[in-house]
Amino acid sequence: MAASRRRLLLAAGVAAGLLLGGTACGTVHVAGAGPPRAASSGASGSAGPSAVHPGRSASISSPPSEAGPTAGTPAGPVPAGFAATSVTWVSPDEAFVLGTAPCAHAPCTMIARTLNRGASWTALRGPAVPVGAPSQAGAVWGIRFATPEHGFVFGDGLWETTDGGQRWARAVTPPGSVLSLAIVQAQALAVIARCTADGGCPQPGTLVRRALNGGPWVFAASGAGIRLLDPDDLIATQAGVAAVVVDHDVLVTADGGRTLRRNPIPCPALAPVPSVAVTSATGLAIVCTGEGFGGHTIKHVYVSDDDGAHWALAGQPSPDGDAGTLAAATAGQLAIATASAASWLFYSGDAGASWRVVNQQDDGGMGWADLGFTTAAHGVVVYGPADSDGNVTRRPGQLFLTDDAGATWHQVRF
Repeated sequence: MAASRRRLLLAAGVAAGLLLGGTACGTVHVAGAGPPRAASSGASGSAGPSAVHPGRSASISSPPSEAGPTAGTPAGPVPAGFAATSVTWVSPDEAFVLGTAPCAHAPCTMIARTLNRGASWTALRGPAVPVGAPSQAGAVWGIRFATPEHGFVFGDGLWETTDGGQRWARAVTPPGSVLSLAIVQAQALAVIARCTADGGCPQPGTLVRRALNGGPWVFAASGAGIRLLDPDDLIATQAGVAAVVVDHDVLVTADGGRTLRRNPIPCPALAPVPSVAVTSATGLAIVCTGEGFGGHTIKHVYVSDDDGAHWALAGQPSPDGDAGTLAAATAGQLAIATASAASWLFYSGDAGASWRVVNQQDDGGMGWADLGFTTAAHGVVVYGPADSDGNVTRRPGQLFLTDDAGATWHQVRF
């Protein structure tokens, strides 16, 4: 999402969202499918006239798994200096945070787990691969769990656990980096793109899906965008619905990517790839950015109650910051994370009509990751996510929570 944690120019094509049927840079980081979509929504699991079906070629060939399982450490205290990179929730109280801390033997990747919404934490060893910035070879930058036992760490490769992070195994994926991953309706959805250390991810991204419990990866969609600043947050989810932006359209699925409904977005064709949030079973919100000047961009928020078939201009957030990551607690309560010379969180309590700055960090633009909501009131964001093994770049790597749908935020200590 564009409130980006790291400045990464991509030509991959999809934008917005976190994990579950509930977190989103536009969604929630809660894992699971969420309640099934109402049949009257107008976009049920069956393909309507405007539905886009997945490609007929069944699966995408992938290289075999390159490494066996790696053992996690027993639960223990989170080490001093732990810095967060990415966060995922499996309930309003239980979360896993991917991060790193100084250690004697690299890689120093760790996972912090809470069962009481951040009041206390225990540590698990992460996969034996360093944390890094998106597109960095040999690094990971995202975490998503479907249940307390079943989760993924992704980046330049994919690692999977089925025992709550005690053991991790390298999972088969299509060729390329896993830029974003979400779990919805018993399916794992992923955005895959070929990336290089120097050139970012210049080729079009591909949306693929796999049954959560295993099986081949199947093509869902592809397309070219212009600029994605926070690749973790490309897929928005909530209420069992997922949405992504491809080319100049938004794709919405209520069945985990088996069928996709496509509608045009209201943003200018040459503007940076926008951030989309799922606000309800049939509701979407999108932030369009453009006309950049001196660390600012003109932003417009549009809303839809019919999967993007029709859009209405809601309001215009502050021009502070570059493009923005949009998240929705409810249809009426929205948040944006953005950064340039500083890092900002914006909040709207009236469905995007008016906005105010609720958190400002005068940090030169450290940025954010994984903005999203786990309930109608509770939300989360990672500030200044760590992007190096052992956090040698000394980024903040802090976790912020909200209890009032984004109106105020407070830091959680590990």
